[in-house]
Amino acid sequence: MTAPIPHLPSASYAPLGTGDLAAEITAQLSSRLCQVRLRGFRPPEAPAPARAAPTLVAVAHGSRDPRALPTVRALLDRVRALRPGLAVRLGHIELNRPLLTDTLAELRGTAVLVPLLFGRGHHVTHDLPAALAAAPQLSGRIAAPLGPHPLLAEALHGRLREAGFPEAPSPRTAVVLGAAGSRAPRSAQDTERTAQLLSARLGGTPVLPAYASSAAPTVADAVRTLTARGHDRIAVAGCFTAPGRFAAQCAAAAPGPAAEPLGDHPALARLVLHRYDQALHNDQVLRYDQAFPYGRAPLAGTGCDPETAGAATVAV
Repeated sequence: MTAPIPHLPSASYAPLGTGDLAAEITAQLSSRLCQVRLRGFRPPEAPAPARAAPTLVAVAHGSRDPRALPTVRALLDRVRALRPGLAVRLGHIELNRPLLTDTLAELRGTAVLVPLLFGRGHHVTHDLPAALAAAPQLSGRIAAPLGPHPLLAEALHGRLREAGFPEAPSPRTAVVLGAAGSRAPRSAQDTERTAQLLSARLGGTPVLPAYASSAAPTVADAVRTLTARGHDRIAVAGCFTAPGRFAAQCAAAAPGPAAEPLGDHPALARLVLHRYDQALHNDQVLRYDQAFPYGRAPLAGTGCDPETAGAATVAV
């Protein structure tokens, strides 16, 4: 006797023929059998663990000024608050501990070096790649320096306002942008571009770049130039992360308000994370003939930019 065909729900299904029913039963049986092991059902696979984000290594220059280290640490605390869970470490090129080489030696996996510097000088194009190449256990990238960028102009503007710079400056007002200075031509280009961005943020107020070392003009020279052009209300904005010899030198030459170093300004903290994110999402191999030296390492065997060979900023 032929077994009766099981009753199927009649709602919206067309009647199945014997062959179609057999195919349906086979398909459902196969889907169940794929979960069977010799000793029971296969448990559902656990989701793959989330991959940890690369460590952000903030690279400060270092200074003998005792206020420098607490200032940089305050900036990194603000960075951590903006992105909880991201591992953030500090390394110095010189003069302060931890040194960058020591920080990198302790790390494993991947890291992004974010220079707390403002242009493409020798430290960014030579010292950072060399430090990363000396840590073969680490896969890393080097982010662009913090300048030029509109967020940097925002931070500089904020510190100027705190120093008493007027909200609506008169035509006789001007600003000198003081920077450390470097013999690398592209570092000066970056400072000049930052001065342009700050001028635009100040509604067209003239902003002249000036340098504490290795480049011209000095802050005093820039003040004289602006005075000769009829500006007698001149402030100095310091393009420095933390207090140090060069920051103090630039501020001392100000005939009017002198802004404090950028420190933990919220815009600077956002800029640090922006440079970190840029480096992570840039898949191009690090090259020094590009606009910014950020991208993928490894860096072993990579030479420095001929334009910056032998160029160095002076210790602060």
